[in-house]
Order: sequence, then C-alpha cells, then structure tokens
Amino acid sequence: MKAIAITRAAAGGSNLDALTDIDLPQPHASGHDLLVEVKAVSVNPVDTKVRAGFNADTPRVLGWDAVGVVKEVGESVTLFQPGDEVWYAGALTRPGSNSEYQLVDERIVARKPASLDNASAAALPLTAITAWELLFDRLGVKENGNDGDVLLIVGAAGGVGSILTQLARQLTRMTVIGTASRPASQQWVKERGAHHVIDHSKPLTEELARIGIKEVTHVASLTNTQDHYQQLINALKPQGKLALIDDPDSLDAMPLKAKSLSLHWEFMFTRSMFTTDDMIAQHQLLSRVAELIDSGVLKTTLGEHGGAITAANLRKAHALLESQRAVGKIVLEGFAG
Repeated sequence: MKAIAITRAAAGGSNLDALTDIDLPQPHASGHDLLVEVKAVSVNPVDTKVRAGFNADTPRVLGWDAVGVVKEVGESVTLFQPGDEVWYAGALTRPGSNSEYQLVDERIVARKPASLDNASAAALPLTAITAWELLFDRLGVKENGNDGDVLLIVGAAGGVGSILTQLARQLTRMTVIGTASRPASQQWVKERGAHHVIDHSKPLTEELARIGIKEVTHVASLTNTQDHYQQLINALKPQGKLALIDDPDSLDAMPLKAKSLSLHWEFMFTRSMFTTDDMIAQHQLLSRVAELIDSGVLKTTLGEHGGAITAANLRKAHALLESQRAVGKIVLEGFAG
C-alpha cells in the first residue's frame, strides 16, 4: 500500500524533505481493530512535532486525523462492520493515517457526519476531541451551564480554537472571547461565534479592558502559553481555571497560588496511550459531534484543501502549519495514481 513516512532525523536543520512516498505491506484487522481505507486526512501540530523530533532507523508513518471506510474488522469488534464510513484521530503510539490503509481501535472511532464530504470531515476529529475534553472534562464546564462565566481562548483561529469557540458558544452560556492577531484570522474567529475577538500580539489585559472585560473565569491557552502566562494569571478571576495544550519550555505553578487558580493539561492521546477504562468516551464524543454537525449546530473547520495525499503536499502542509499562519485546518484527500 502507498504511504508517506518520515525517513530521517534533522541534520542541522529541518527534516521536512524527509517526508517520503514509500510502499508498505497492507495490515489486517484483529481484536478490537478496524482496518480502514483512508480517504482524507488533516495535518496537526503533533505531526510537525513528531517529524522534527524523529530519530530512528525505521521509517514512521505520521498522521492523526482520518476519514475512511471500514474494510475489515477484528474478532472482538462490536461497533462497526465493513462498509461503514468513519472518522477518528488514531493513537500516537501506532502507525498514522498517511497511508492507504490503517489499523485503529474501534473505541476511538465513530461514524462520520453524513452531511459532510470526506475533506470537510477530516478537518475535525483530533481538534474536536481536544476541544471537547478541554472544555468539559478539564475545565469542568457544563453543557447549557456556566451562565455569567467568561472563557478566554488564546489562539482561537487555529484548528482546536476553531471548534472550541463553536462548542463554547453553542453548548454553554459563557461569554466567549477569542484571540487572533491578523484581520483574516480575526474575521474567522468571529464567524465561528466568538462574542469578542482581541489581539494576542498586544497585552491581553489591555485588550480585555478595551472590550469592557475586567476578568475571566476560564482560560484555554492553545499556543505560546509561556509568552502570555503572567497576563493570563492577571486576567483570571480568583479561583479561576487555566487549561493548556501546548508545550512550554517550563511553567512555574507558584504564581497561581495567591488566586487559588487551577492548572489543567489536555492531551487527547492519553486515553488511547494508556488504554484507559473510559477509552470509549472518544467514540461517544465523536458520535455526539457528528450529530451536532448533521443538525447544523457545528460547522467544519476546514481552512485549506492541500490536494492529494502525497509527500510533496504533506511537506507544504507541514511548512504552512509551522509558519503559524494557517487559519482552520489543512486537509489532504485521496492517494494520487
């Protein structure tokens, strides 16, 4: 089967050109696994981080978002059958979705939204899981609740921010504030439903004051947390909550003490990595997101279609993502030839 893999570590620079078209044996399903014929994928920051940190002799297939069709099921599978159209984000510890066929545990898979084409659906699984877990599991926000609370989303124009903004606006009673620094990304955040959009290239406390917000109760910091950390602490109401998904070089928790602020990490691969007892929660939440999309409550976060799933197109997608100028999600669809 066709696949794109990272084949060598960086040598004094980027290893972007080490994304290579290769051929691999087609796997077969057993246990709780589905064998999925991949139709579309998207590119996430985890792809670029794993590529940049690659240092092994065996090529590794990346990709942690996919839409496809079930071709085989393992003997323990109960949720799916061949022919089902599905979407998922896969597991960090297994071969990724940048291949014609992929094995994935049924407990982190759901049927794709019927109203979306493959590319539009592929933009969502990883970011939807991350945003849902961050909002409802980590920050403890309640559906149809939190009236009077204020959520600040730092980096709201990216993949996670685009769906988190929608979830918070549509499913809670919070005031939603998104940050974006360019006119195009600010407009994107407004269209996703944010009540207010502020510029994170300026001091956040000043930007909040500009829109008449004295303090916020919840923060979702999705990018450059270490650059905004003290300002986020200043902006948070006493006993507020701060959740993050990025990778600061270091983070001193002591400044949180005076306000009794709580710190939460969100990493959507935790359930699959540790095969947690509640791993099926990702199947359930993806199923719920699909229902919300098909009922018109949520919209795809597809920002750019990058063409067929090839090494050349993946290199372009990785470069765009690393430029931090991408708006929404970058999706590739179909295998050339």
